Amino acid sequence: MKVIFLSQRVPYPPDRGDRITTHHFLQHLLDSGADVRVGCLAEEDQDETSIEVLRGSCREVCAPRINRSLRRWTCMRGLLSGAPLTTVFFGHRTLQKTVDRWVAEDPPDLIYVYSSSMAQYALHHSIGFRFMQFAELDSDKWQQYIAHKWGPAAWIYRREAVRLLRFETLVARTFDTSAVVSPVEKTLFMEKIPDVTPVVLPNGVDVDHFQTRGEDRREPHTVIFTGVMDYEPNILAVIWFVEQCWPTIRAAVPDAKFMIVGSKPVRTVRRLDGSEGIHVTGRVPEIPPLMDRASVAVAPLQLCRGVQNKVLEAMSASLPVVASPQAVQGLGQPGEDILQIAESPADTAQSVVALLTDATGARRMGSNAARWVREHFRWENAFATFDSVIGIGSGS
Repeated sequence: MKVIFLSQRVPYPPDRGDRITTHHFLQHLLDSGADVRVGCLAEEDQDETSIEVLRGSCREVCAPRINRSLRRWTCMRGLLSGAPLTTVFFGHRTLQKTVDRWVAEDPPDLIYVYSSSMAQYALHHSIGFRFMQFAELDSDKWQQYIAHKWGPAAWIYRREAVRLLRFETLVARTFDTSAVVSPVEKTLFMEKIPDVTPVVLPNGVDVDHFQTRGEDRREPHTVIFTGVMDYEPNILAVIWFVEQCWPTIRAAVPDAKFMIVGSKPVRTVRRLDGSEGIHVTGRVPEIPPLMDRASVAVAPLQLCRGVQNKVLEAMSASLPVVASPQAVQGLGQPGEDILQIAESPADTAQSVVALLTDATGARRMGSNAARWVREHFRWENAFATFDSVIGIGSGS
């Protein structure tokens, strides 16, 4: 099978939400014997090393470099053209010409696209089976952000939500199959685009990587949050937790520590480092060793949908998790003995304190969570559905 694989970011290493998914689906295609050409956008110096790794297993890789800060300004020309700012931001002539050449010279059997912003590169190509992995509707994220904006910014976000949904609708109606990450996302998708029924491809967890190396490494009264720290939902979640919950937790557990683990922390996050037991790590080589040091993981996200990798990874590593309803709505009904759901600051603080002061109960919940994730969220579950849709193993 000849595949063109398109993703926003270089799909390696699997160190953040979208890259975790794209890495595993790319590797699955390669393991299935596919001949893969990868198109993506490089953003930072370390991507050059990742691109070389991909070239060792893929037929060809096109990954032109972009500057995200500069593009935030240049993409505003979409206001004049009427296009969604998102598609302008992720548009690149070199990548488009390369994809066009790939299709013309050696037509693919499958064009796999992750994230609607990358669909622009394949929208006008009708050769091969086109698979659009939305994960979730990006237009809905813009709609959620409006509540946190005002003035001209709110107008731009509202415009983007409308224009991007219009584009996503075109993509969904044009591609052969659309996929989302959870039943919740499927319901929302069909409310917004009622004439298209997406398949559900849940996220998975590398359960061999995210597993505890031993309970003896736990540091009592330590809370952890993981995530890329220039991503607005993560920033808002951490600031909310520190301002609304952390004082109550520290009053009850004076030696409590909070580790904020993730690359690219913005200034508002970096300023938290060193105060009231808070430590901002920045990028770390591996996350599991820090999870082994923690007693409780938190995911108090307010702006999110779908399945959050940070929640699944913490659960897989045998950590009890206190999460917002938004952060877990794609998980189904795991049960109170597996996961703590808390919405208000008071409930969140109370749940964290209860787990910090009951080590036996916390470890029991962590063990239950690890078993539950291994049963329900292995990557193989998503791959089976994916294979049946695109025809791997069916002789096609």
